[in-house]
Amino acid sequence: MAVNQETLLQGETLVSLNPASGEVVGELPVASSQAVNAAVARARAAQPAWAAIALEERVRLLVEAGPRLIERLEELARLLTTEMGKPLKEARAEIRFTAGGQKETLSEIVEALAPERLEDAHTVSILYHDPFGVCAAISPWNFPLAMPSQLTIPALAAGNTVVLKPSEETPLIAQAYADILNESLPEGVLQVVHGADATGRALVAADVDLIVFTGSRETGKKILKAASGDLKRVILELGGKDPMIVLDDADIEAAAKFAVMNSFRNAGQVCVSTERIYVDEKVAEQFESRVAELTGALVTGDGLGEGIDIGPMINARQREHVIEQVNTAVAQGAKILAGGNTLEGNYFAPTVLGNIPEGADIMRDETFGPVACIVRFDDEDEAVRLANDTPFGLGAVVFGNADNHATAVARKLDAGMIGVNKDCGGASGSPWVGAKESGYGFHSSKEGHRQFTQHRVVSVPK
Repeated sequence: MAVNQETLLQGETLVSLNPASGEVVGELPVASSQAVNAAVARARAAQPAWAAIALEERVRLLVEAGPRLIERLEELARLLTTEMGKPLKEARAEIRFTAGGQKETLSEIVEALAPERLEDAHTVSILYHDPFGVCAAISPWNFPLAMPSQLTIPALAAGNTVVLKPSEETPLIAQAYADILNESLPEGVLQVVHGADATGRALVAADVDLIVFTGSRETGKKILKAASGDLKRVILELGGKDPMIVLDDADIEAAAKFAVMNSFRNAGQVCVSTERIYVDEKVAEQFESRVAELTGALVTGDGLGEGIDIGPMINARQREHVIEQVNTAVAQGAKILAGGNTLEGNYFAPTVLGNIPEGADIMRDETFGPVACIVRFDDEDEAVRLANDTPFGLGAVVFGNADNHATAVARKLDAGMIGVNKDCGGASGSPWVGAKESGYGFHSSKEGHRQFTQHRVVSVPK
């Protein structure tokens, strides 16, 4: 039975839809404000006993989930693809990444949260990293298993209890992940509430101590404003409009392959997707030609099918947003180099735009869809200025001579993470951090893990 997206919320029931077909995947009850408050109260009651457990024991219980994710890999991957749309190979990769990275992350957390001894001539101090209490975690739909893990694992390891509200678009896979964790956790330590905006607002307004959110800049601002009344701690990972600069000494084949992969994976629905590409005029024709060729070879279709590179977009609203952006860009003078809107349903063909005038809306507003915009430059300082001309600052990429040229350009970019001849992700132990309006607080690394804790200093005289 096909269901229109507008019927996603039917009374007290949350209906999850397959974006490839519109078919119902499953249903879950919507949490009312009273149910949210009850969940928070249970979390509050469970928190002292959970915090009293030694850090190493909390970590041991959380590590147990990793093998169970792998044992259920195919079942979970098919649910993830059916509910969210990404190709099955990417769903498997997300689950493997989460299962494998969880143990490494927890080892980092143990090191980060160990008490620290400080002393001077007169005083000995111990710096402790204690739990805040109850954490509200609100996760997005584009990585519907990995993101609940990123938000909940550091909070739980630190001794907080968690009430998770996953995206209303992908509630079933998030619930399955929480159920696996709860096979090891004491009752009340991790709970899940489902719903859309009203449920999220109720959770932010509830008696929680910490709010962690990954999603849009607009929603992040609303959360920050709502949390300001009683100064709840907030960690926000928000949107991006990531640039890529291709210098005249770049490996053009490698740059083109990266651009296509990073612009179109997960149908461009990634916070660090490459949305804007600035390429030196001297190599632009070669680069554009190769990007268009590689883009044309991508296969779009139902993520459960064989050989699929690009699945459907999450829903019709997101697809319409992308269509409107592309049509406006063309009206403003952009030229379609590959793709365009030729598909039906929630699908949108991977699209490359060139000849884009400065000031075009699509060069500033987040797309979050399978569109790559290419602009030529003949002055590197101008390319840097254009790349930085956005309120966002999550990731960025530079392709060129890594020994000196590209790294020098990378240091001029207003982003939290810059990759040189690679994606923007850092080495193990690096933070996942945004600049400007792409982040408020950050994840991973010692300092990222410590943001889930209250720093407490206990001092005695020598």
